[in-house]
Amino acid sequence: MTMDRRSLLKGVAAAGAGAAVTALPLEASTPKPEIPPDAFGMLYDATLCIGCRACVTACKEANAMPGNLYNPPEDLSGDTKNIIKVWHRDQPDQSYMKAQCMHCLDPACVRACMIGSFQKREFGIVTWDPTKCIGCRYCQVACPFAIPKFQWEKAMPKIVKCELCNHRINDSTGKPMPACCEVCPKEAVIAGDYRDLLAEAQRRIDEHPERYYPAGAPKIYGAEDGGGTQVLYLAGVDFENLGLPDLGTEPAGISAAAIQHTIYKGFVAPVALYGILGAVMWRNRRSGKEEE
Repeated sequence: MTMDRRSLLKGVAAAGAGAAVTALPLEASTPKPEIPPDAFGMLYDATLCIGCRACVTACKEANAMPGNLYNPPEDLSGDTKNIIKVWHRDQPDQSYMKAQCMHCLDPACVRACMIGSFQKREFGIVTWDPTKCIGCRYCQVACPFAIPKFQWEKAMPKIVKCELCNHRINDSTGKPMPACCEVCPKEAVIAGDYRDLLAEAQRRIDEHPERYYPAGAPKIYGAEDGGGTQVLYLAGVDFENLGLPDLGTEPAGISAAAIQHTIYKGFVAPVALYGILGAVMWRNRRSGKEEE
């Protein structure tokens, strides 16, 4: 799908409107995030993960990305949407950690993207539209989880992140089927309706409270953190040790709004620059596709 000139101009106009909105006081534009009625998500239980990385291989196969189980990536990148890491390897309290997009209820990347390339769409899944992206990478700056990655080595680079396999629809449910959840042998990572996942996480805590962190009052990370995320975590160690920041309950999008206020200071002038950059990116992408 390509972007014609009319679509581009509409995008620039929308960006102008977005800039006008961000000129409003921060407090007035940051209500408590609402859970989408059809919210779909993922639950990762680090206490059940055995580090087999089958999820990483399945993700690469489902998204046609290079790499395999015998050459596992070390971190998220332009070729990797999902990764298993290990904390305190060979120690009694070691833990695995699965990293991918958190699909925040109030996504910082969506707020930071002035052109609307990042959007929270059906099932609450945060997606990226290549026909609108101008490569500014403010999404990378805004994301508190450092998730979006840029394909620096590509002639026509993309922003890469997990989209919950929204291209793989389960015929019986009509909802996505993330490849990583489909292959996990221990059900350490499962997918489903967001509210059902919250209930399942609480059920696991109620059955084995001694297994989860913090002791005495186990927590579901993502239930409120950063305003709430549709990817939830259970763990037996401090979440910060696994790379999940202590964000409090303030919506993640507030930080992105702050970035916009700092950079644009309420002025619409930078939108002209976005328009120029967008036109150049549109022309270059079209030329690249014609050459291909």
